Amino acid sequence: MKSPTDSLQDGCALSFQDTTYRLPSGNALISNLNLTVARGETLILLGRSGSGKTTTLKLINRLLDASEGDILIAGKPIRSLDPIELRRGIGYVIQDAGLFPHWTVERNVGLVPRLDGWPDEKIRARVREMLSLVGLPPEEFAERRPSGLSGGQKQRVGVARALAADPPILLMDEPFGALDPITRADLQKEFLALAARLQKTIVFVTHDVREALYLGTRIAVLDQGRLVGVYTPGEFLKTSEPEIHAFAASLHSGAAGEGAQ
Repeated sequence: MKSPTDSLQDGCALSFQDTTYRLPSGNALISNLNLTVARGETLILLGRSGSGKTTTLKLINRLLDASEGDILIAGKPIRSLDPIELRRGIGYVIQDAGLFPHWTVERNVGLVPRLDGWPDEKIRARVREMLSLVGLPPEEFAERRPSGLSGGQKQRVGVARALAADPPILLMDEPFGALDPITRADLQKEFLALAARLQKTIVFVTHDVREALYLGTRIAVLDQGRLVGVYTPGEFLKTSEPEIHAFAASLHSGAAGEGAQ
């Protein structure tokens, strides 16, 4: 079945157009967001706790619906797309992977292809390909359950699951935030190589400045639901904008950020 994300425009994968998200109380968590994500780039959403990073991410795959404005994917407003089909065309990786605990690794990774009606042999081959891609030999890991995996292995399975149906867009919400520093550094390095190889459009949420500078093509900084600016890593380190300066200063103080959202 063809996904609504299959025909991404050259140059532009998705865009926010005057997008606002309000709670029922009327309080705006995201205000007048205008932001374009280029095809094949890794855009980092960086901000303090409560800045709107995760809310912005959830608006892309309609886990939340914008109160005002539009979000376009493949040139189409996402309001016009079936939300289930939209989500199947967008990979989603969260902290702690969110695996089904009683399913094997193979079944977890093959979830979306199975929902899309792929034949069993094609699913099996794709699962094994994805496990190999993320550094988990399928003969060793396919039949394991999440309880038998380390934190880093679970995150690798989460990435494999998100990539299994070959989505053009990948959303990642603090995927390495709960890992120990050594495992986190290893996975960041692997992610960078994987992103360069696969050329997916990736929107990546973090509060860690070092992670943002290391992984991001560009960094979009949010503060209290508003976009402060969008910067390349080099521009980020040179700007005098107070919010960015506060993050840059944390590189020297040893603080990585303000806490996950």
